[in-house]
Amino acid sequence: MTDVTTPGIPTPDGAADVIDTDYTIGQDNLEGSLGPFGFDIHNPVFQISGLSIIAFVFYTLALPEQAGAVFSWLFSTVTHSFDWFFLGAANIFVLFCLMLIVTPLGNVRLGGAEATPDYNYVAWFSMLFAAGMGIGLMFYGVSEPLTHFSTSLGGVTLGENGIRTDWAPLGGMAGNEAEAARLGMAATIFHWGLHPWAIYAVVGLALALFSYNKGLPLTVRSAFYPILGERIWGWPGHIIDILAVFATLFGLATSLGFGATQANAGLNQLFGIPIGETTEVLLITIITSIALVSVLRGLDGGVKILSEINMGLAFLLLAFVLFVGPTLAILTTFGSSLVAYAEYLPALANPFAREDVNFSQGWTSFYWAWWISWSPFVGMFIARVSRGRTVREFITCVLLIPSLVCVLWMSVFGGAAIQQVVQDGYAAAQEAELPRQLFLMLDALPLAGITSVIGIVLVIVFFVTSSDSGSLVIDTITAGGKVDAPVPQRVFWCVFEGAVAIVLLLSAGGLQSLQSMVISTGLPFTVVLLVMCYAIYKGLRAERAIR
Repeated sequence: MTDVTTPGIPTPDGAADVIDTDYTIGQDNLEGSLGPFGFDIHNPVFQISGLSIIAFVFYTLALPEQAGAVFSWLFSTVTHSFDWFFLGAANIFVLFCLMLIVTPLGNVRLGGAEATPDYNYVAWFSMLFAAGMGIGLMFYGVSEPLTHFSTSLGGVTLGENGIRTDWAPLGGMAGNEAEAARLGMAATIFHWGLHPWAIYAVVGLALALFSYNKGLPLTVRSAFYPILGERIWGWPGHIIDILAVFATLFGLATSLGFGATQANAGLNQLFGIPIGETTEVLLITIITSIALVSVLRGLDGGVKILSEINMGLAFLLLAFVLFVGPTLAILTTFGSSLVAYAEYLPALANPFAREDVNFSQGWTSFYWAWWISWSPFVGMFIARVSRGRTVREFITCVLLIPSLVCVLWMSVFGGAAIQQVVQDGYAAAQEAELPRQLFLMLDALPLAGITSVIGIVLVIVFFVTSSDSGSLVIDTITAGGKVDAPVPQRVFWCVFEGAVAIVLLLSAGGLQSLQSMVISTGLPFTVVLLVMCYAIYKGLRAERAIR
C-alpha cells in the first residue's frame, strides 16, 4: 500500500479507497544542492518544462517580430478551427458538476469519511476566489459589460462578402438600450459564471480525490490512474504533467500581463506615469519581487493573509460603487442580469452554426481556453485547501457561490458604467482603452483619487497572490507531487512567470501574444479535462463502494 505520510500528503481519516501501488511519491526525483540551495525535482518533468520555458524566453527576446507573427497565426488558427470544441467541452463540464451535486456521489468526503476541513469558510472562500479570478475581474469588471452593451446596441453589420464584421453577441439589440444592456450583462455573466468555475471544480476535485482519498501524488497525472493504471508513472503521465505546467504558466503570464497594463493605466490616470512597455516591464519586475517575499513566507504566512486583505479591499470598493453610484439601478441590474443570463444561456452556449463568430471566437473561445489554462493552477490550489469537504459541498462552493459573486461584481461595476452612459451621457469610460475603463468609471464618482488607489492596490495584490499560488502549484507538479519541496524551486518558477509575461508583452503582438499562448496551450489540455471527468466518476464510485 502506498505510504502517504512521508511526502507531505496526510493519511485519509476513516474509510477511503486507497490505491495499492508500488510507486512511492518522489521516487523518480533528483535530490541535491547547488551551493546553499537545495533541490528536489521530478525527472524528467522539471527538466523538460524548465528548459522549454527558458528556450521560449530567449527565442521571444531574440526574434520578437517573428515570434509575434507566430503567436498571431496560432491565435487565429485555434480560435477559428476549434471554437466549437471549446464551447462544447465547457458545457460538458457544467453538466458533469451539476450531476455530482444531485447524485449520491456528492456524499463522498475528500480526505476520508472522517476528515475535517483545514480552513473555515471565510478563509477557504477568500483563498480560492482571490487566486481564481482576481486580476480578470479587475480588468474586465467595467470593460466587458460596457463593451458588450456597446456592440449589442450597434447591432449587426455585414462586410462586402456578407460575413458579419461586428462583435455583438448573438444578433445584437440595435437601438434598444434596455435590451442591449440585458444582453451585454448576460454575455458577461456567461464568461464569468458557471462555465469557468465548473472547469476549476473538475480539476480541483480530481486532484483532491486522488491525493487525499487514494493516496497518490498531488499532480494532474494521478487523476488518470483509473484509466492508465501504473502507466501514469511513465511517459503518459510525464506528458500530462508537462502539459499542465505549460498551460498553467502561460495562463498566469496572460493574467500578469493584463494586470501590468491595468496598473500602468491607473498610475497614468492618477500620477501621469507614462504608459508603455518600459513602465509595464518595471511593474512586472517590482510586483514579481513582492511575490517572491510572499513565496518565502509560505501558504499561511503569504497567500492566506494577502487573500483575506484583498477580499476586504475588494468588498469595500464594491460597497462604495454600489452605494455611491446609482444604487437602485445597480440592484435592479443584478436581478435582471440573472434572468437575462438564464434566458440567453442556451443560445450563448450553443457550439454550432454561430453567426456571431467574432464574439464566439474572439471572446468565448479565448475565455474558455484561458480558464482551462488556469485550471491546473486554480484546481490544485483549491484542492490543497479543500481537504475535509464533501464532494457536494466542494462543488456547490466552488461552482455556485463564486459565480454569484462574479455576477454581483459585474452588475455593480458594469452596471454603474452602463448607467453613466445611458442616464448621464458620460462616455469617457466607454470610449477609452480597456485597461483605463475602470479608473475612468471611478473618476465620475466621488473620492475618485482614493478609490483609484484602492483599485491599483487590488490589481497589484491580486497579481502577487496569483504569482505566488501559481509558483506553488507548478513547483508541486515538477517535484513529482511533493508539497514540501525546497523553496528555491518555487522562487525559480515565480521568476520565470514574470519573465514570460515580460517577453510576451515585448514581442510584436503584445497582449495578443499573451492570448495566443493561452489558447494554444488550452487546446490540448481541454482533452485532458474531458478524460478527467470519466476518471473522477470511476474514482467516486469506488469510494461509494467501500462505505
